[in-house]
Amino acid sequence: MKTKQTIFMLCLLGAAFSAGAFDFGKVDWKKAAETVKKVQKANAEVNEPQEITLGEGIASNLLGAAPLLDNPEVQMYVNRIGRWLAMQTERPDLPWQFGVLDDSDVNAFAAPGGYVFITKGLLAQMNSEAELAGVLAHEISHVLRKHHLQALKKGAQTELLSDLANDAIRNKGGDPRLTKLVSAGTEVYARGLDKNDEFEADRMGVVIAARAGYDPYGLPAVLQTLQAIKPGDSSFALMFKTHPALADRLSLLEQKMSGPFAGLENQPDLAPRFLQALGAAK
Repeated sequence: MKTKQTIFMLCLLGAAFSAGAFDFGKVDWKKAAETVKKVQKANAEVNEPQEITLGEGIASNLLGAAPLLDNPEVQMYVNRIGRWLAMQTERPDLPWQFGVLDDSDVNAFAAPGGYVFITKGLLAQMNSEAELAGVLAHEISHVLRKHHLQALKKGAQTELLSDLANDAIRNKGGDPRLTKLVSAGTEVYARGLDKNDEFEADRMGVVIAARAGYDPYGLPAVLQTLQAIKPGDSSFALMFKTHPALADRLSLLEQKMSGPFAGLENQPDLAPRFLQALGAAK
């Protein structure tokens, strides 16, 4: 891997110099060193502990806007489902935490490091545990693919992320750069992710749900329910603003699921425990 990175950097250096750059007497070595440094920073990867620290700060901000629903039974139920889903993924050892926000708006969120939230307003729109599993699996997929970290890079936060990746931020409670990153990360939820990230999370979500033994059509069922609601409803405003059109999401899922998922709809009936949890959440 290091050899490939070295070749890549040398190629970039070659592109940065003029045709006469191979005259070593004319090479601007200071500029070359700065170019290499920029390439190294741009490609620095945030490690898992740093990702968790950043996600913890973002999750705290989200909880500041809407606290957890004060219902241990519902929280335990959602965590049990979420962690079972996470076990079916390539990152089962993240400190996954799932929660229901005491918020009547309809939405769901994921933060880096394994923090996943749904609102009680969205839970109230669901009709089965498979639908809940589909939504949680969608949000889990955002964490797996590090979509929010990529959004921070696109949002001109590459320098701060590279500092984090290079372990320049050591005191998670006191460094202003980490505070700025957490703030920028929280702003992503107001803007929304790239629509291709949402489509990818849909595709991955149905696969994760199927691996966990759920009806993979749970997520499309939720999307169909939401599609029937008037876009002017204020409780849906943020979700409609920050996600692709529901018709587009359903169309792409239909293409994805037309063959491989046939026959997976007949899963165990989990209605009693879902209805018990839904009743407790009201």
